[in-house]
Amino acid sequence: MVSSSHEALHQIFQKDPTLLTKALQQVLHVPFPEPREFAALNVDLTEIEPIERRVDTLLRAETDEGTYLLVVESQGKVDDRKRGSWPYYLSYLYEKYRCEPVLIVITQSSHTAKWASRPIRLGFPGWESLTVRPLVLGPDNVPVIADEKQAERDVPLAVLSAMTHGRGPQAPAILESLAAALRTIDPDSAAVFVQFVDSCLADPQAKQMWRDMMTAIQYFWRHPLAEQVREEGREEGREQGRIEDRRQMILRILEWRSIPATDATRERVESCTDLDQLEVWAQRAVHATDASELFGAE
Repeated sequence: MVSSSHEALHQIFQKDPTLLTKALQQVLHVPFPEPREFAALNVDLTEIEPIERRVDTLLRAETDEGTYLLVVESQGKVDDRKRGSWPYYLSYLYEKYRCEPVLIVITQSSHTAKWASRPIRLGFPGWESLTVRPLVLGPDNVPVIADEKQAERDVPLAVLSAMTHGRGPQAPAILESLAAALRTIDPDSAAVFVQFVDSCLADPQAKQMWRDMMTAIQYFWRHPLAEQVREEGREEGREQGRIEDRRQMILRILEWRSIPATDATRERVESCTDLDQLEVWAQRAVHATDASELFGAE
């Protein structure tokens, strides 16, 4: 027995499923194809066993135009399971908070960015019941910040630049600019940014270069990441160890930037025992276009 109009309005389609097809085609003018058969499914969508579903970061943003939930997802690779997860996140959050959810995906991969930016359309083609359009941040749209002054003007954006562009020939200039900019903000914030960048640098050479740069910045030693570097420094325990580190750092930067180092260049770097001089050469290596530029007018 039907108990209400609410029940009646949907149960009629259980009684005669073909009526639903006719309604789509003749009333809504949706070119829905003729079904071969119908099957009634359980309408209870309650999850009896909890299923763990977590977004990476969720922020509430209060604005003059309303409240938004910012759903931030870090995506390392193409994962088609997200076609189900992301719409679920958004609909669940809207139901729970009654705020407009906004999906933001961040990635270091151009390929993944292109995949993630494609709309997720659920339903009949052309008449989708739900469409999700992720906003994607990646190497193709995050600006490259390789200028020290620009990095100082917006340190968090410079950090994001390093996190998304931390590979390839531009990385040394990006990291060097950021390292200089970090000296202009409070040490605690800088230490956190240092860890963010370190965690995102997948290229071993870039990671080593970043750590080499950070050993010269005192606030870096406040951060737990520095314990590893500090312990390594204790093992060396001698000035010669620090000098040798700087020599190798200079040559690594040149090699990574595909700048040929002549035998004379290598000999001059490897024979230098002045730590301050080696530091100057290391900074020049980041911007040099030729190995001879290391030594300037010296």
